[in-house]
Amino acid sequence: MVRSNSGSGAAWTRRVAWAVLACVATTPAAWGADGKRPNIVVLITDDMGYADLGYHGNRDFPTPNIDALASSGTRFTNGYVSGLYCSPTRAGFLTGRYQQRFGHEWNPSGGRNLGLPLGEKTIADRLKAAGYATALVGKWHLGGDADHHPLRRGFDEFFGFLGGAHTYFAEKTENVYRGTEVVREKAYLTDAFAREAVDFIERRKGKAEPFFLEVAFNAVHTPMDADDERLARFSAIADPTRRTYAAMLTALDDAVGAIVAKLRAEGLEDDTLIAYFNDNGGPTMTGTTKNGSRNDPFRGSKRTSLEGGVRVPFLLSWKGTLPAGASYDKPVIQLDLLPTALAAAGVEVDPEWKLDGVNLLPFLTGAAAGAPHEALYWRMGPQAAVRKGDWKLVRYDSTVDTPGARSNAARARVTPFRLYNLARDPGESSDLSAENPEKVQELLAAYRAWNAQLAEPLWGPGAGEAAAKGD
Repeated sequence: MVRSNSGSGAAWTRRVAWAVLACVATTPAAWGADGKRPNIVVLITDDMGYADLGYHGNRDFPTPNIDALASSGTRFTNGYVSGLYCSPTRAGFLTGRYQQRFGHEWNPSGGRNLGLPLGEKTIADRLKAAGYATALVGKWHLGGDADHHPLRRGFDEFFGFLGGAHTYFAEKTENVYRGTEVVREKAYLTDAFAREAVDFIERRKGKAEPFFLEVAFNAVHTPMDADDERLARFSAIADPTRRTYAAMLTALDDAVGAIVAKLRAEGLEDDTLIAYFNDNGGPTMTGTTKNGSRNDPFRGSKRTSLEGGVRVPFLLSWKGTLPAGASYDKPVIQLDLLPTALAAAGVEVDPEWKLDGVNLLPFLTGAAAGAPHEALYWRMGPQAAVRKGDWKLVRYDSTVDTPGARSNAARARVTPFRLYNLARDPGESSDLSAENPEKVQELLAAYRAWNAQLAEPLWGPGAGEAAAKGD
């Protein structure tokens, strides 16, 4: 259920009314303020720890702008991503489908045809077909050749880089692009992404067509590059990696603030659905790209199927339409953002698209009861998990249980399946499988049924091997 600190009123009543209509309407409709189709802005952060935002309890450094965004809308206490690291999560978000269904199980490592499969339509494709102007600012990581370029995947505009990581001091590099042209970016890269996003909003204001803007920050992914001015603010943090991380996350928070402030200044807040999520848990294990992040209260890291790898900061804000200062406790996943955005835009979903995501709007307004998902699933090589209600069955990289051991995603040695009750044990510390054999079998059967529907990986471990479908 949604818990809200905001009061009720005529505006809220009107918004609940449209949500009820959205559930029963037989034809597409736009549900923005005054009947307008809303703009849609999706903000994605990279490798942030769950515990590293003020509204999640961080006191090492402030994150006022992301915290304000959380206060302006609904935050998801059980928000997940379908990938254990960068590229798979992005593939799932863009398609609204479990990325393992089309073989995008691992990060692409370069080369032709290693990227989001060309037969998959993206959220940008869907919204562009509905008359939206579309833009991507930031990190792509879904294929570096011409066929996989963002401008060929539904985006009208692109400013950013195509790979998985990038220096934040990019002036001397030749892999930051505006469209397909190399640019010599002099600004700190997070600031540059904020500038480009604000500029896009400036150019779109007053236009008849709505816009879709994805801002995929590489912050706070390594390399650990911080500008001197922000770094100087955190001299009291003793750990040098954590200090640099604080400066990098401050730049990110500033960027989020600049984008939201621009929407507000142009009178677009009521007409804009803003989504925010992080692409995976913070990288805290040896063998991952450690950046000083923290995943408290969860165990595990980026690149694991434990909660620390897949439960992330996750927000939706739509002033005057979604409740402000609310929290939603049922499990949701980044796959839900595509159908949610399409519903807001009045785009009817074709069953042939075979989406795994769910439109969250009626659940957030109270027009729909129950949970959006009966179960959520994860797979990356031998790592696997299923969550159903409060119960999670998970098989994870066993190096988590050996502090200091070096993880290797491609050759991970995994634990047996273990059972946890996340309501009582969010840190997944007490295996309940021996006491609950029937629950283990129930969840294992659900996982096996899902796993049987998946494709073999197109690249990486298990590519071309039928064994990848085993449980």
